[in-house]
Amino acid sequence: MVVLVVATASDPASIGPAAAFLAMPGWSPGPPIPEGMESFTNGDVRLLKHERSIIAEDDLDNRWQAATGEAVSEVIFLSKHTAVSNRPALTVHPIGVPHLREDETPPQGGRPGWAALPNPRIGPWLRLMQKIAVDQGLVPEFEITLEATHHGPVTNTPTMFVEIGSTEEYWCRQDAAQAIALVLWKGLGLDEGNTVGSWQGNSEKVLLGIGGGHYAPRHMDIVIKDGIWVGHLLSGYSLPMEVSPQGNGKSSSDVGGMWKHSIKVSYDATKAAFPGGQVIAHLDQKAIKHLTFAHLDGWAWMSC
Repeated sequence: MVVLVVATASDPASIGPAAAFLAMPGWSPGPPIPEGMESFTNGDVRLLKHERSIIAEDDLDNRWQAATGEAVSEVIFLSKHTAVSNRPALTVHPIGVPHLREDETPPQGGRPGWAALPNPRIGPWLRLMQKIAVDQGLVPEFEITLEATHHGPVTNTPTMFVEIGSTEEYWCRQDAAQAIALVLWKGLGLDEGNTVGSWQGNSEKVLLGIGGGHYAPRHMDIVIKDGIWVGHLLSGYSLPMEVSPQGNGKSSSDVGGMWKHSIKVSYDATKAAFPGGQVIAHLDQKAIKHLTFAHLDGWAWMSC
């Protein structure tokens, strides 16, 4: 099994960290890819470079296996992050568009109603990223943060995005690229240390974040303070609700929309990504008008 790290030459916040990563020892040319992509190998890590949008290439894990015969254990995408605040940031997040109906077109890739398997490294790598960013002098200029589940591309193995934000000035920053490369280098154990964030199936708690804003501040507090594992993080926009005029919103039958499907597929994906783990639904109740504990009957949950 190999780890697939994916970068695109069309994005400076993707190709910059990839170049810094490739400048580290141990790399050699990888197997030829018939689709015109370039690959490199280092132990059980494969770095794949292509020319298209990072969210445009679906099923790269399956396509890699078909082309090389190597099964992929996880996928890590390198990408830029944009935000209206323009604040510099290093981010990690799971992917998917579980809130979209089948007749809707995802604006940034993925498949309607789908959530990828979240990469178990998300929580541990957030904490590793914080340490490296402090050591490299990027904090407090750069914010180190989770993002909620969003966008594609479609994958079939545990997946995460690692991003630099939030404007071209920061996408091109070499110190930020070097920090991301160090996260990859140390996190994947290429520094001859132990890999960071490898799930061992030991019944630990895994957070499924429900509600809140895009940067999931209340969920992130628990991830940082308690060292908990991270599954999907569903912000308010991933929980579309439609309250029936005849209902009062106090039972799940009164609240329509894709919110229930979004939670279910995200829970199922999180459970599958953490076999043997205890998935805990952490509800940011203040940020959700109609969702209550009654709607999550039968789940293990925490609230804030």
